[in-house]
Order: sequence, then structure tokens, then C-alpha cells
Amino acid sequence: MNIHEYQAKALLKGYGAPVAQGVAILSADEAEAAAKQLPGPLYVVKSQIHAGGRGKGKFKELGPDAKGGVRLAKSIEEAVSHAKDMLGNTLVTAQTGEAGKQVNRLYIEDGADIARELYCSLLVDRSVGRVAFVVSTEGGMDIEAVAHDTPEKIHTIAIDPETGVTADDVAKIVSALELDGAAAEDAKSLFPILYKAFSEKDMSLLEINPLIVMTDGHLRVLDAKVSFDGNALFRHDDVKALRDETEEDAKEIEASKWDLAYVALDGNIGCMVNGAGLAMATMDIIKLYGKEPANFCDVGGGAGKEKVAAAFKIITADPKVEGILVNIFGGIMKCDVIAEGVVAAVQEVGLKVPLVVRLEGTNVELGKKILNESGLAITAADDLDDAAKKIVAAING
Repeated sequence: MNIHEYQAKALLKGYGAPVAQGVAILSADEAEAAAKQLPGPLYVVKSQIHAGGRGKGKFKELGPDAKGGVRLAKSIEEAVSHAKDMLGNTLVTAQTGEAGKQVNRLYIEDGADIARELYCSLLVDRSVGRVAFVVSTEGGMDIEAVAHDTPEKIHTIAIDPETGVTADDVAKIVSALELDGAAAEDAKSLFPILYKAFSEKDMSLLEINPLIVMTDGHLRVLDAKVSFDGNALFRHDDVKALRDETEEDAKEIEASKWDLAYVALDGNIGCMVNGAGLAMATMDIIKLYGKEPANFCDVGGGAGKEKVAAAFKIITADPKVEGILVNIFGGIMKCDVIAEGVVAAVQEVGLKVPLVVRLEGTNVELGKKILNESGLAITAADDLDDAAKKIVAAING
């Protein structure tokens, strides 16, 4: 689960991290009052969407020469003007795709005098099985280019979970970021704070880009991106309350209600599979035969008829879907249950695109019998390769 920048900063501030004053708003009418709450005279007006690259983004409605989704304002009047420009319009960034995202919230923040921009993130480093700091002296909007072109400027410091962030860990981070003076002193408290927040709130990513050294020598969290482990949200009602469903795909929201592992993709073949590995293999073979999957959908090993029907409805609700491939290996999951779920869903929502079903495993013959006797236009497949060929051929006409 992702949250907005202003929410992430409020969370980190609660742990004691240094962040600027700021006010979140939902309408341009609130901009003047929000800006007046800040010291000024420099203000930063920031689009709040769940995507990176906002500063370099462009608004669809404002033309190619318009400023991006993060703008400086040297007066309250200019901040209000930016707010009117941005709210309600569609911001397109490198991470949103061409469709972009509508800006429904802004964060008006007090400006900062920046001496240096650094990069800092925390994530789970699966190569060592520990939470790690990933830091670089090259912070700012081009960190992806830094990682690609000069990877030696990216430093990783893994943290021992039994000790937490030690003085030695801080020293390594300080050295990697080339900090001294007040900034090096601030680091002694900041980096343990970030690790504590990451661990206690079950984050999967905490990215601060940039982490700045101000002209007075002190550190400040200038931006913050936070993602949480969805499997741990049951422990954090305060985090769940931060969820903004307007930023999420409606199909993914519906899938979460049924405990389905569903991710919307850009292709045209809908997939319903049980097991993540089989789902990945199914998507791979679809690509092998020249098409693209419209989703990742794992119904799990113990899904019932209702859950299968719900998954099918979610897939068919995607207007990009031109065909559906159901690929089930029945171990714990029984093939007849899958068949009953598919038949029930098709009978309820109708079938407007080709449907190919491959069943194998427990009660496979009974499952095939249910499908064959349903009277529905369902194409059976003998194996995964056969299924992929048939659904691609059906879409190609």
C-alpha cells in the first residue's frame, strides 16, 4: 500500500525526522489560507499522486510548455495561481504512463535553502535478508540515470536486525554521503529514526529523494515516498486509515476485498491462474506467442466457487481484455470448483470475448464435464502451450 508524500512526512515527523512545515489541500480555495500558515517567503506547491517524477511531469490540459507537478512560488499569490493550475488536471510522468493521474490533492510546503541534494532509501535487501540503506551523493530527479550510468555512486549498507543502526553503520552512511559538521551530527539521530519507522510500520520502501543539506549545514527530509507491506496492514489501523483509493486501480481494490493477488497490466489477454509461479509462466508464454497479459491474477490454492467467480468478473470488467485464459493446476484447488466458478460468472456477466480454459489435477475430468455441459462458448485446452496458442489464435481471428 502506498501513501502520499504529505502523509509520509507526517509519519516521519512523528518519529522525530526533520521535515518542513506544510499543509495539504483539496481545493484551490484553500491555497491562500494554507500558504499563510507557512513562514515563507518561498513556497513549494506539490502535486500529490502515487507516482514519481512529478517535477518533470507535464499536465495534459496545460500544454507542453507548462510547468511540472512540483512548482516554486515566491509569493502567496503565485502559490494560489499554481494551485488553480494543477488541481483537477492530469499529470503525466515517467511512472504514470500516457494516461497520467488526476491531481486531487496538493501539498503546499515551506521552501528550503538547499546546499546539496542527496539520495537515501530503505528497503529489504533480499540478497542478504536484511533491511538496507541505499544512499548516494547524487540525489534529485535524475537518480535513475545515476543508478544506470554510474552505479559506483550508489552505496548499500545492510543493517543487522539484532543491533539496529549502530554508530558504525551511521559512520558508513555519513562517509558514503560525504557529510560533515552539523549534517554529520544530524545523521546520528536521523538514520536510526528512519530505520525505526521502517521496521515498526512494516514498510517495504522508504525513499527520501532528495535528502538535503541546507545552507545552514543541517539535514532535512525534502521528499518522502513510503510503501507498506500489505500483508502486515492488519497490525496498523493507523496506516490503513491513510489509504487513498482514488489513487488505486478499481479492479485491484475489488480484488483486495476477495483476497485475490491481482495486478492490472497493459496487455489484452486476461489471466486467471492459481499459484504465483504458474501465473508468471502463463504470462511468459502469452508473450512468447506475441500477445501481452492484461493482468496478473492468482486466485490461490484454496479458492471457492464465489472467489473464482469474483476473479472472473474483475477480469472481464477490464475494457482492454480481448480474450481470457484460465490456467488451473488442481492440487488443493479442485478443478470442478474452478469450473463451477467460471460457469457461474459467465452466466451472470455474459461472455463477450474468447475464453480458453486449461484444467489439470484433482477432479479434472469432472471439471471438464461441467464446462462441456454448460452450453457456453468455452474452448478447452490440453496443456499450457495449447492454451496459449488457442487464446492468441482466437484473438487474431
